[in-house]
Amino acid sequence: MRLNFKYLLITAAVVTLGAGAVYSVMVFNKKPAASKTRGAAQTVKTVLAEQKSIPITINLNGYVVAINTVDVRPQIQNVVRAIHVVEGQEVRVGQLMLTLDGRSDASTVAKAQAQLAKDRADLVDAESTLQRNEDLLAKKFVSQAVVDTARSRVDAARSVMRADQASIESSSIALGYNKIIASISGRIGAINVHVGSLAQPSATPLLTISQLDPIAVSFSVPERELANIIATYPKLDAPVLVQLPGQLSDKQTIEGKLSFVDNAADAATGTIRMKAQFANPQKRLWPGSFVNVRLISRTLPAAVVVPAQAIITGPTEQFVYVVQPDHTVQPRKVGIVTIEDGQAAVSGLEAGQRVVLEGAQDLRSGALVKEARPDIPTLPALPVAGNAKPQQKNPS
Repeated sequence: MRLNFKYLLITAAVVTLGAGAVYSVMVFNKKPAASKTRGAAQTVKTVLAEQKSIPITINLNGYVVAINTVDVRPQIQNVVRAIHVVEGQEVRVGQLMLTLDGRSDASTVAKAQAQLAKDRADLVDAESTLQRNEDLLAKKFVSQAVVDTARSRVDAARSVMRADQASIESSSIALGYNKIIASISGRIGAINVHVGSLAQPSATPLLTISQLDPIAVSFSVPERELANIIATYPKLDAPVLVQLPGQLSDKQTIEGKLSFVDNAADAATGTIRMKAQFANPQKRLWPGSFVNVRLISRTLPAAVVVPAQAIITGPTEQFVYVVQPDHTVQPRKVGIVTIEDGQAAVSGLEAGQRVVLEGAQDLRSGALVKEARPDIPTLPALPVAGNAKPQQKNPS
């Protein structure tokens, strides 16, 4: 009895150690499943492996920048007389935003205009004198010197008038500097002055205007990806997708185009700075905000594609269940080339082969399967990990 009991203990230990090894090879056992398993076909949902082109994207972090930003400063030193806009207002190019106290400049313009009128009268008088002297010279009543002197007075008067006109133009420009207008269309930031403040060219900007539509996103791409981008998009107009953090819906993705590639890589980081431009009529992108960037760097042609959900991760490899002509399944090892939007480009599989999409959690090599009826929803596929069990339907 003691020998029999010892033999039983040894046998139990051997069975326990071998159980894990047996389980790890059950999936890839090429022999048909037991008759009990084959007797009841398991309901699964399947899809065909397709051959098609699939884009390869790079996921990056970026931040929104305004294409044009203008710091508004006065060109003259003067007191703020009126503010015609409010903080955060949208302005159009040429719109009046602030008025400085231009009374002194206005008087300078008026003085220059008065001087012009006086000098114009002097010119008229000088021209009349020249005409009379030329008539008298013809009758030999005056000498040529008198006529020459009169002509010199006319030329001098005309020069004075040109100087007056230049003075009026200069003073008018100075008067115009008292009206601060928008040089671009955009949104006003904080206004840093108040009525009565002294505006100075060298001081803090009166306000800042940022163009929000269109807008740009700046990001850095690993330099190893540049060759793929240039080969795929010789004009460097690659499509770029951005998404604000926390917004996971595809409907909240904004599409734009690459607009700038820096002329040198950053040796310290091994990246190249790029920008993409986006239409922004709804102001969803805001300067300074961080965004998730997806850049389509190249396209993988003639790839065999299956839903990523169909791929099962085993202890040492990844595989899919392929449906055979006799409605049994066999595991097929696959290698994942890339996964894009839930679609996996794989190796080790041929286009047209039917693979199990849902219901694979209880399958084994050689198991008999049947296609789920379209009007009966199947349970979502669960990843094979440990002793995970399929979820149960909630009773209706």
